[in-house]
Amino acid sequence: MDTIAVIGAGNVLFYDEGIGIFAQRYLDENYEFSSNVTIVDGGVLGFQLMTYYQDYDKVLILDTITMHGEERGTIYSIPAEELLGLGSYKQNAHEVEIVEMLEICSLLDKMADVKIIGIVPEDIIEVRTDLTSKLKANFNNFVNTAINELKNMGIEIKEKENKKSLEEIIKLYEDPKAERL
Repeated sequence: MDTIAVIGAGNVLFYDEGIGIFAQRYLDENYEFSSNVTIVDGGVLGFQLMTYYQDYDKVLILDTITMHGEERGTIYSIPAEELLGLGSYKQNAHEVEIVEMLEICSLLDKMADVKIIGIVPEDIIEVRTDLTSKLKANFNNFVNTAINELKNMGIEIKEKENKKSLEEIIKLYEDPKAERL
């Protein structure tokens, strides 16, 4: 059975930049997954992501993706090999680190099958722990894209009874002392 890491990347302090973290936490709070799935708050781990790229068979990264000329809120599912040639993706510090780690790991003996589920942000500049209305409106589609990707990998997913809303997840991160996964 393949080992799978679902990594939320981003920075919850910069508005839409936090959507990957919120989505990863939303998945963890609201769903149960097969035992071979690990949910990770990747934040801005950068070079520490190399461990996941090498220790897991498959890695699904939830993140913003900068695509010039694309409508805000558009969702992409991009395999790593396509991402390596997509220079426009590298717009902020953690995007650069994710791609650099993919480039380094692609030269090593073992590398996970990596896919990015990315959403085009509206605002990643303003300091605010929240999402713009455009990304809030597309949040369920973003999460469902990740869930469908996991189902395509053969992962069993079960909804928990007491689900938390996106607003409750965001509130968890407004407190700097909030528990992180």
